[in-house]
Amino acid sequence: MSNRKRGLSIPWKYVILALIILLQLTFFIACIAVLSNKFFFIYTILQVLGIIIVLFILNKGGNPSFKINWIIFILLLPPFGSIFYLFYGTNLLLINKKRAFKKIDSRVKAVLKPDIYKSDISGITSNDAKRQSNFLLNTSGYPAYSGCKADYYSPGEKAFPRMLAELEKAEKYIFIEFFILAQGEMWNKIHTILRKKALMGIDVRIIFDDFGSINKQYAGFVKGLRSEGIKVSVFNPIRPSVDLFMNNRNHRKIVVVDGKVAMTGGINIADEYVNYISRFGYWMDCAVFITGEAAFSFTVMFLSMWSFITKKQIDYSLYRPQYDLIEANDGGYVQPYCDGPLNSRNPAKGIYLNIINNADKYVYITSPYLILDNEMMSALCMASGAGVDVRIITPKMWDKWYVHPVTQSNYDELIRNGIKVYEYTPGFIHSKLFVCDDCIATVGSVNMDYRSFYFHFECGVWMYKNDVVYSVRDDICEIMSHCEEIKLDKWRKRPFIIKAKQFVLKMFAPFL
Repeated sequence: MSNRKRGLSIPWKYVILALIILLQLTFFIACIAVLSNKFFFIYTILQVLGIIIVLFILNKGGNPSFKINWIIFILLLPPFGSIFYLFYGTNLLLINKKRAFKKIDSRVKAVLKPDIYKSDISGITSNDAKRQSNFLLNTSGYPAYSGCKADYYSPGEKAFPRMLAELEKAEKYIFIEFFILAQGEMWNKIHTILRKKALMGIDVRIIFDDFGSINKQYAGFVKGLRSEGIKVSVFNPIRPSVDLFMNNRNHRKIVVVDGKVAMTGGINIADEYVNYISRFGYWMDCAVFITGEAAFSFTVMFLSMWSFITKKQIDYSLYRPQYDLIEANDGGYVQPYCDGPLNSRNPAKGIYLNIINNADKYVYITSPYLILDNEMMSALCMASGAGVDVRIITPKMWDKWYVHPVTQSNYDELIRNGIKVYEYTPGFIHSKLFVCDDCIATVGSVNMDYRSFYFHFECGVWMYKNDVVYSVRDDICEIMSHCEEIKLDKWRKRPFIIKAKQFVLKMFAPFL
């Protein structure tokens, strides 16, 4: 299957779907316009509705940036803005999905209850770190583990051989979940192992995001995998309808083997992530492997997503292995976590804010996208103002022309407040890393943008006082040596057209 010619039906399928959705939106807008013009009382009702919605937005909780943008949109386009807000600015249409998520979440808590009960964080000597661990437990539901081993790999091509080696060791199950699953050399090597393991009777399952994998697979890709005994669930398949949930994607990166070893990080399954091909210069990415009981948290994450997609209940306890004592563990703590648009507690954004607010000496950050709201910007600037060495690395080359100017629009305020900003010059940095004070680090799929914090399903690992913390710190310092530091005087001399583009696009930041 891996050598078949790419089918032309795949790209045309999505073009047709886009046109159908555009027609639906056009028809919807036209209906509102005609009714408003012909029936004055309808126009009046919409105007009153707009005022009520604005007052509702002002008094409800939530991110101020979202609120301001919606208020502007409603006031500028009163006949349309109010209706669009009811459809796209609220969670009214996601009630059934939120109910389903809560049921799955309750089963997750039940299966992890023994792990939570025996989780002992008394070895965490920092009160700030204890609060961070408790925050993740209370908001995401996954406990901290000691006695596990963590291994960090950067760039992506160093992680890939370890991934293949772990897949080869599988005896009971292989669970793979990625935002992008693209056919190519990387996939061919993975597929060879998966096909062999499925023939051996091992439970092989794959989840990928339909939008993330647009035009990256041959025609009949999923059908072919299923014929080989590999189970596949496609997250949120793109449909020809105006659907609120279509904006929510599965951005997680997870590989679990037998519940004993798990991997997460920034890499997807696509050749650029391991530099088999070059799309935006050199691709800098990373992954972390967790060996031990903490790997079961990723098993539960995967199975909960599988249950959410297939609407089938799963007995997670059947997938819990017996764990051997890991003599090579480094004495630290690892705590997997996940987040998503159906979780209103925001663990992904919250842990980043916790790390920044409690930093004492330094915080180093890498993110491909830096779309900051007022809360995150204030936290970064206050940390710097308190004497914390705050450094942020973003790409010099970008993959999305409309996102990078918004990233750059934050440089001026960050630098003015003493934060050092760097751009990775060899290409595109896709790693999502935090490291703080030589004691705390996070590795995962979470970008510093609205999509990761509010729209996407995400995952990561919080780590305290283990060797990976130093590995992440050293990696960021090495990456920094290949970066250009942005200086304020030079930055302010950039061409007017670039400033204008950044200014305009920043207004749409919450929706990018």
